[in-house]
Amino acid sequence: MKDQMTRFFLTLFLLFSSYIAIGQEKKKMTPADSIKKAIKDSLKVSLRKVIKDKPTDISTKAFEEILKEIRPKKRKEEENKEGWRTSGELSLLINQSAFNFDWQGGGTSNISGNSSAAYRFNYKKKSFSWENRINADYGLSFLKDEDFARKTDDRIEINTRIGQQIGESRWNYSFFANFLSQFDKGYNFGIDPETEEVTRTEETRFFSPAFIQSGPGLLWKKNDGLNINIAPVTSRMIFVDKEFTNVEGYENGDYFGVDAGKSTRFEFGGAIAAIITFSISEKISLENMLNLYSNYIEDPTNIDIDYTLNLNLQVNRYISGSFVFQSIYDDNATGAFQIRQVLGIGLDYQF
Repeated sequence: MKDQMTRFFLTLFLLFSSYIAIGQEKKKMTPADSIKKAIKDSLKVSLRKVIKDKPTDISTKAFEEILKEIRPKKRKEEENKEGWRTSGELSLLINQSAFNFDWQGGGTSNISGNSSAAYRFNYKKKSFSWENRINADYGLSFLKDEDFARKTDDRIEINTRIGQQIGESRWNYSFFANFLSQFDKGYNFGIDPETEEVTRTEETRFFSPAFIQSGPGLLWKKNDGLNINIAPVTSRMIFVDKEFTNVEGYENGDYFGVDAGKSTRFEFGGAIAAIITFSISEKISLENMLNLYSNYIEDPTNIDIDYTLNLNLQVNRYISGSFVFQSIYDDNATGAFQIRQVLGIGLDYQF
């Protein structure tokens, strides 16, 4: 019950944070916006006077040519500006299903919520760049007549990468570091054959497991949404709680590859990380992230795979829809693909 309350208050805290952030958004028009609007209205009036009683086709062509000449050139992408750049996003998705006693189609009443936060803070100075990204996701589902809440999402990831451009090319010398873990305990649920009650067995918790990777490499980068980092010399540390490796009958490697009685595992290998982001339309964007890792010390051909697809639909400033698909293969954790999928519509706030 204590763990369930902890999760409930964590979800409530994330919801409250999103509400406060949205509430802080300024609603009044700034002085700069007022000036822009006044200039725009004045130009409209002036243009109407000029083209009055003029042939439409001639005036249209003339103004198109003039606009091409005087239209300001598009600024380079924001990512090319020097200094610090920061951006973030908070989102909350809520789902609810209810069935009464007479519903014959089957189903269990439930309520669930997923919250996510992303924050980026990047620095650029001439040919030097430093990129940082923090992603956090947490979700719970409460089923009717069950004593235990179930997690629908739980992930914290921190990435940092330094790049030094090589001449005028798109290649950079790079060094990256990555941290991956979770916030809360994870359970394996089952049914007691005697009482037919739902049971749960703890399998994971914060920092068990936790993965830390780092290494030098080469980065090919066209922009923030299209780049690939190749790190042929990568160290990887896996951290777990000894409680999971000290159980009776434990065999070396059963729990994320860690030996019996140990809490860490060291690996040496190579890593590839790629990001491809593009817009399907003005309101829809698609982000693909692929991470590959090969352990040179043990089974180098057995490659760990982590692929994530994020599809975002921006309905308006505060409402968005999202679809997340993630597939992970790591035979130290399990001998099959792990699949995660989240679909929903909810509140969204960018800052």
